[in-house]
Amino acid sequence: MSTIIDTLPTVLLRPGEADRIVAGHPWVYNNEVLRLASPASDGDLVQVKDHRQRLLGTGFYNSRSKINVRLLSPERIIPNEAFFEERIRAALAVRQKHLPKATSFRVVNAESDFLSGLIVDKYEDVLVVQISSLGMDLRKAHIVAALQTIFSPRAIAERSDVASRKFEGLAESNGVLWESNLPAAPGEQAKAWTPTIVNLNGLKFETDLVAGHKTGMYLDQQANYQAVAQLANAGQVLDCFSFLGGFGLHAARAGAAHVHLLDQSAEAIAAAERNAKTNGLADRCSFETVNVFDWLKANTAVKPHERVIPRFDCIILDPPSFTRNRASVPDALRGYKEIHLRALKLLKPGGTLATFCCSHHVSPELFQDTLLSAAFDTRHVLRRVAHYAQSPDHPVIPMIPETEYLKGFAFEKVR
Repeated sequence: MSTIIDTLPTVLLRPGEADRIVAGHPWVYNNEVLRLASPASDGDLVQVKDHRQRLLGTGFYNSRSKINVRLLSPERIIPNEAFFEERIRAALAVRQKHLPKATSFRVVNAESDFLSGLIVDKYEDVLVVQISSLGMDLRKAHIVAALQTIFSPRAIAERSDVASRKFEGLAESNGVLWESNLPAAPGEQAKAWTPTIVNLNGLKFETDLVAGHKTGMYLDQQANYQAVAQLANAGQVLDCFSFLGGFGLHAARAGAAHVHLLDQSAEAIAAAERNAKTNGLADRCSFETVNVFDWLKANTAVKPHERVIPRFDCIILDPPSFTRNRASVPDALRGYKEIHLRALKLLKPGGTLATFCCSHHVSPELFQDTLLSAAFDTRHVLRRVAHYAQSPDHPVIPMIPETEYLKGFAFEKVR
């Protein structure tokens, strides 16, 4: 192996740029590179050294990306099928430890599992792969072979339709990578297993793995669905941005008298309604296809000298990310404050507000401050009763801040 490593192109870092890498962050930015000791092609495995020629690790090189190198290991490795099998098995062991009863979960969470640019989600016996880096894309065959060996899945699909691929010089790539029993007609490849019925905490969710959100659904909330349901186990519940009904149906099963689910996607609402019927919860649920901002505004509009009559014992806010970069954070905070202002007006005294933010650029402290600002403006006092994070299959590595993005709180409205 040493002979192979010795022939690798070497990326030398500028003085003072090695500390973050030594601490465990896998990204080497283009402005941190001093020079290449020898030519490297985009997608090649390279070794990274500091300006004193001390080895920092090996990873994939891409001159077209702002991230010039995505490190895989501080040691010398060869990224073949055996490497991916070993690394994916290690990631799987983490999930089996922290989510022992789950049958659907994220198997590989890119940087969190030291496989930058690779996501693998398991939906029962179907796997969905999402690749966002050139180095991983060039080794797709190794990844698929490793997944076949470990899981013996019914199918492996690809949902590499993330915008970040263009920064790696890659086009979108979607389709079926492998299927256990390929049908005769290629156009029918996906019909045997999509939509897929996914089991989360004992509830069944119909999920479109070919055209649904992300790789099919939001697995990062799996643990929070149950936790929030325990606070929404009675009375009237409003589930905003409900998607397939994750929070709402868990609340209905936990004992909520009635759950009203809102989402602007007609397809999502239709799927949520089917999921309610499948789980025997339809009699406790109602559904509405609507822009949630518009609904909240319309239901808190009153004439001068009138007051909004609170109607809900629990309100759940789980919106999509309002910001993808730091420049748009102020606009995002205004959006978060607006929905909290409206929700607090509709929440009964003693009721619970469960709220989430999935933007890495909005810290938990900033998100809570925005909520408390809304409470101040509406003259309400809140009691914090819970603090939420992403499910354990989306592990957080503190030295890689980008791995932590989902945060949430539950507050009781004291008055």
